[in-house]
Amino acid sequence: MPYISLILLLIAIFLFWQSNRQRKRSGLPGGRVIYSDMNEWGRVQKPLYDAPMRLTGKPDYLVERHGKIIPVEVKSGRAPEAPYDSHIYQLASYCYLVHKTMGKRPPYGIIHYSNRDFAVDYTPALENALLDILAEMRRAERRKNVACSHNSPARCRGCGYRKICDQRLT
Repeated sequence: MPYISLILLLIAIFLFWQSNRQRKRSGLPGGRVIYSDMNEWGRVQKPLYDAPMRLTGKPDYLVERHGKIIPVEVKSGRAPEAPYDSHIYQLASYCYLVHKTMGKRPPYGIIHYSNRDFAVDYTPALENALLDILAEMRRAERRKNVACSHNSPARCRGCGYRKICDQRLT
């Protein structure tokens, strides 16, 4: 009987260690996962949506920790020296949507790359910069011609408007 207890204890320790290792690999902070858009967890039934801003998003994870909700965005590649602006604004959009749809303002969000995590503070300055970008996007929607905003052939190749764009680079 004591051997069975010892074996069960060792199995429990191993499973706890394994789950902690997987959580760290996923980039999730400690806490309870309350939302996931990752395929292995099944389909998310409803994206986050803010009607006044016409903004919709599906963060990879939302983790509730100490009464705060933390968005986590998982990127498959290796980390750059600092997160790309586009990744920061994507995360800021999720912070904004959490605040508007759940009534809790996230203090920060996490961008998880395969080899490194970045915690990005969701400051009023970041929120204002996000709102400025969204306003510029709305203005661009109303224009007949919008100039290409980059000189990157790789980015151009991946664009969803490539087939109809008269400014494509490749």
